[in-house]
Amino acid sequence: MPRWLPRAMVLALALVALFQLGSWAFHQLIGLLVNILIAFFLALAIEPAVSRMAARGMRRGLATFLVFLGLAVVTAGFFTLLGSMLAGQIITMIEGFPEYLDSVINWINQTFRLELRRVDVQEGLLHSDWLRKYAQNSAAGVLDVSAQVLGGLFQILTVGLFSFYFAADGPRLRRALCSVLPPARQAEVLRAWEIAVDKTGGYIYSRGLMALISGVAHYILLQALGVPYAPVLGVWVGLVSQFIPTIGTYLAGALPMLIAFTVAPWYAVWVLIFVVVYQQFENYMLQPKLTSKTVDIHPAVAFGSVIVGTALLGAVGALIAIPAVATLQAFLGAYVKRYAVTDDPRVHGHRVRRQDRPDTFVRLRLGRPRAAEPKPETAPEESA
Repeated sequence: MPRWLPRAMVLALALVALFQLGSWAFHQLIGLLVNILIAFFLALAIEPAVSRMAARGMRRGLATFLVFLGLAVVTAGFFTLLGSMLAGQIITMIEGFPEYLDSVINWINQTFRLELRRVDVQEGLLHSDWLRKYAQNSAAGVLDVSAQVLGGLFQILTVGLFSFYFAADGPRLRRALCSVLPPARQAEVLRAWEIAVDKTGGYIYSRGLMALISGVAHYILLQALGVPYAPVLGVWVGLVSQFIPTIGTYLAGALPMLIAFTVAPWYAVWVLIFVVVYQQFENYMLQPKLTSKTVDIHPAVAFGSVIVGTALLGAVGALIAIPAVATLQAFLGAYVKRYAVTDDPRVHGHRVRRQDRPDTFVRLRLGRPRAAEPKPETAPEESA
């Protein structure tokens, strides 16, 4: 046996063991890594506000605290107002549920010519196997819901803590990162950092603008239908549908439908139709145009980046995909060599006739033999 073979076997086994250990550690820490990634992009989003306050002489830690305090106060006030409104509407809906049930049963009887009674419907619901199984599953799932709520609060606390440190110690973090790099690489890192701040801020701006448009559109609909608390519901739809990816649209539309059902059952159907139609308009027309202008990427690239981010990281990937791709595109664009575009009509989308194309002209001239020129006719010889 060669002397190097045992060492090579030991080295291969060590590398395999290290790979397995690294893979296990990565899967165990994937939740923490995702939270740190969210916190980093949140810190990039509030970086402009913190930098402006710090430029005016305020300590950076105090500026970050004031920004977070303002966000917390606005969020807490909104959810407090929304919770009081929702609680009042649920109480009203429970008190008027018999009347709603009677109106639905009367409509069914008149439409389908049936003879249903409220007593029969209530007894059927109370003695149904579906309701019994649902009650058992709900009772068994109380602990799971509590654990998920506590896990969500811990995740929010983790993201907030890391984002606070990233925003407050941003210059120190950049200096620590640049201290291990040569001067040429330091300039590239700082440029990438600034690009990330600009693109993330532009993405947040586009999301806020879409939330404003969505909120106004749904407010107009709810106000026209006479649904109570239309302004608050409009703000709810705008914020939830834009800043909660994947399921935000369904969560945002469920509450207005519930409130509209307390007014009239058909109003809930109209709200559902409007939510579906507006979502299609937003996905295929509004969102690509706004994101392409604010983060300077093509609408198709924005749409594809959201799909890829969702496939990789789920809801978090869908939220941070567009600013990440915009940052990467802007950073790589500084190192891609570009040339002047030739002055050709086809560049502008104009078709050129075949006989006018230069390559076709050359091919025709070189591929076909020239026709023989006719010989000049000689005059007949004069007879002597």
